[in-house]
Amino acid sequence: MITALHIKEFGNKDAELFEILDSDSKLFEVIKDADIILLSGAPITRAVCEAAPKCLAIVGQYVGFDNVDVNAATDNNIVVVNNPSSEWCIEEVSNHAMVLILACAKKLVMLDNFVKQCRWDDAKKAQKPMGSIYGQTLGLIGCGAIARMTARKAQCFGLKVIGYDPNVDNSLAAESGITLLDFPTLLKESDYVSAHPNLNQSSFHMINEQAFKQMKPSAYFINTARGNVVDEPALIKALLEKRISGAGLDVFEKEPVDCDNPLLKMDNVIVLPHDGSYSDNAFIQAPKNAAMEVGRILRGRWPKNVVNKSVKPKVKLEKEEQTEKM
Repeated sequence: MITALHIKEFGNKDAELFEILDSDSKLFEVIKDADIILLSGAPITRAVCEAAPKCLAIVGQYVGFDNVDVNAATDNNIVVVNNPSSEWCIEEVSNHAMVLILACAKKLVMLDNFVKQCRWDDAKKAQKPMGSIYGQTLGLIGCGAIARMTARKAQCFGLKVIGYDPNVDNSLAAESGITLLDFPTLLKESDYVSAHPNLNQSSFHMINEQAFKQMKPSAYFINTARGNVVDEPALIKALLEKRISGAGLDVFEKEPVDCDNPLLKMDNVIVLPHDGSYSDNAFIQAPKNAAMEVGRILRGRWPKNVVNKSVKPKVKLEKEEQTEKM
């Protein structure tokens, strides 16, 4: 929920806030009069959209919107807004991807554990084989804003960057130094494969057993996107059979991750608690951005980050260029 700290972003309108847990029995009673649904993580289903006849918009605090039935929102004339701000998510997640790439390349966690266990000789033996970073190839699956920022940072380390994204044109990718290729070619040529697609029907389990078979045995797989873009049993199998060298994972198919998940027991896998977008400053900025979008809508303005651009809103919303900027 938007905190009281940011209530001023709602403008001169009187705003009453209700915080509702997704398990709250009063959910449908409260949302029937809601003008805006401010989303943190709860699922917004078709039933929720249909139970909110006054709702103008669903505003998310984060970049992901896979927990929203966007088609249902569009059918009910509800604008869906996400928060892909460079001030928090794009910078933080791209940094996170680079951290995992570098940590995998240098076997950072494995060697750190050996040294802390006073197993110096084992640490030295574990160095081999260790590939380079400079001159290697980074393959980006999905070339949205986060991936393009990752590409720019990766090139500072001397990585060649290739990408796959049927929804991004060559000129936009080229601006960030990305050469677009087809999916199989990207998998075959990459030394590091980093996943960045939105989660939808086409990306669900797109990185599967067949995909891992096409990767180099020396390659590392990085995922800072969504756990469900990967067929996790296929990833586990690929690691156990040494079809790939290792992985750096910030997301899982089930979160919190089960304690008996084999990925947690592998020395060549780095596992993190889905915190790619987190920093103290970022999580101060995120609700501010969402509050500003709410303020725009309540003032009759079109929000900046609309997901369902073809939606016909319940009230007329003026484009930003037609009004004074906030």
